[in-house]
Amino acid sequence: MEVLQESPLKAPAVEVVPVSSRLDSVDGEKREENQHDASSLEGDEPDDDDQLSLYEDMLDGMPDEVTWEGDPADVCTVEESIAFRKRLRLVGEDQFISETLEARTVSARKLCTAFGIKPPPLLDGQPDHKYYPLLGLGITRELRKRMKLPQYNTIDDAVDLLRKSKNIIISTSLGIPDFRSKDTGLYSQLQHLGLSDPQEVFDISVFWEDPSIFYSVAKDILPSTRKFSPTHAFIKLLQDKGKLLTNFTQNIDNLESHAGILPEKLIQCHGSFATATCVECEYQVKGEEIFNDIKAGRVPRCDRCIRTLRQYKPFGIKRKRSANRLGPSKKKRQSYGDSTDDEDYDVPIAGVMKPDITFFGEDLPANFHNRLVQHDKDLVDLVLVIGTSLKVAPVSEVSGFLPPETPQIYISREPCQHIDFDIDMLGECDTIVTELCRRLEWDFQHEMIKEGSIDVQMDEGYDSRYSFKVQSAS
Repeated sequence: MEVLQESPLKAPAVEVVPVSSRLDSVDGEKREENQHDASSLEGDEPDDDDQLSLYEDMLDGMPDEVTWEGDPADVCTVEESIAFRKRLRLVGEDQFISETLEARTVSARKLCTAFGIKPPPLLDGQPDHKYYPLLGLGITRELRKRMKLPQYNTIDDAVDLLRKSKNIIISTSLGIPDFRSKDTGLYSQLQHLGLSDPQEVFDISVFWEDPSIFYSVAKDILPSTRKFSPTHAFIKLLQDKGKLLTNFTQNIDNLESHAGILPEKLIQCHGSFATATCVECEYQVKGEEIFNDIKAGRVPRCDRCIRTLRQYKPFGIKRKRSANRLGPSKKKRQSYGDSTDDEDYDVPIAGVMKPDITFFGEDLPANFHNRLVQHDKDLVDLVLVIGTSLKVAPVSEVSGFLPPETPQIYISREPCQHIDFDIDMLGECDTIVTELCRRLEWDFQHEMIKEGSIDVQMDEGYDSRYSFKVQSAS
């Protein structure tokens, strides 16, 4: 396994070789033992690179801490999974493979489940060596995971870290509608649009094809207020105390700006509704200028394009399409705009205004990578992850990219299963930051802070996970 020096935010941090010379040698022995089985599959299986790519796609976004019920001969128990993971880190990959696969104490199929991988049906009935590439990806993913720092466990530890730290990175995702959930009204609205996945409404290729799909639901994610939460105020308080290095936010509502986070301290990883840009002429306006169209479910058009087109008479004259036209105009024309039956011509129309949010399929803003790699990595002394499940790459890679000796605290409603944070604080984010400020003896006030004492309990079975809950004042 060869470790690369490039940032995992642009390329994988580990080059996956399925799965090291040690596993390759085991694979060779197995292939000899299974020549008959392997020969019977010739011509029916994909190329090795295609197979590996298929497995990588399958694992993308799959949680790590997953177990399945099944035959004990094929599925690891939770206890077995924990033991295998600890052993891998203790002795290293080569020795681990020697003790398991080479010693034939466990099959590759079963070992996959120890690393949170459910073998796909396409491998059912295949020789065990067919599971090696998938197992290799699981081992690679496990070795890339950040290890918890044992010296940080308590709420007092978290308070001390906040008091002492001077360069805090905060990664946030607060108050954004969960468009992936089938229980939301937004999801139900997408059913009649013919989308197989609600995520497609934020796919840039779908937007190019027909922006009316996005604008039919955009009003439901449009920022409805400038009122920011106590958690936003907490981030601003850290800035005022000279402790905030950078706030990386996945929010698109621009509330961090309204809370007073300085532009030089704020990286809007997924953009925001603060501005909008024409896809044709790249004319940029304040986001509020297209809000009326969004609220009405209309596709907003570019005012500058409209003014330009009005200079041509008669308005609507046909023009020959350019076969080598570059830029957004090269995108396919759709039924949402003016059209013509003659495929060799189109009617000049004003460009569509696109909010400057980052769609799936678009690159994140360059300042995200530049700030993290060229500035923050060598300065950060504490990481706070607030209100995000860290499921969307590349923001989800930030925790593992930063120096492993940097303490990390997680604040959210539900635990994050695929990253080992040093301290987990679960509950309403506003409640948690309010309690932290009380213990820090910081003056922290906000009209949305709930009244009542805050009860903090350690979660059973954990040494560094706590639940916070407001006890209503009687």
